[in-house]
Amino acid sequence: MNKTELVAAVAAQTGLTKKDTEATVNAFTEVIEKELRKKDGKVQLIGFGTFEVKARKARQGRNPQKPDEVVKIPASKAPVFKAGKAFKEAVNKK
Repeated sequence: MNKTELVAAVAAQTGLTKKDTEATVNAFTEVIEKELRKKDGKVQLIGFGTFEVKARKARQGRNPQKPDEVVKIPASKAPVFKAGKAFKEAVNKK
């Protein structure tokens, strides 16, 4: 499912227009991005999951096209999502 399909599905379920639903989805993602940019930023949705940032240390890698070449990979931050228990159980229902 892509963003357009998500907006259409949410609009159909809520009765909102696609335009209003798209604005809501955009606002939701923007708020999460803004919160994760903060130091120790975290968004926890009970029953669904938690969005947070994990730090990655600098490391060495290899160029796949030139395996003898060592490449320095700088330290970075990566957004991660950890699914909540209720969400995991809902996904695993048969």
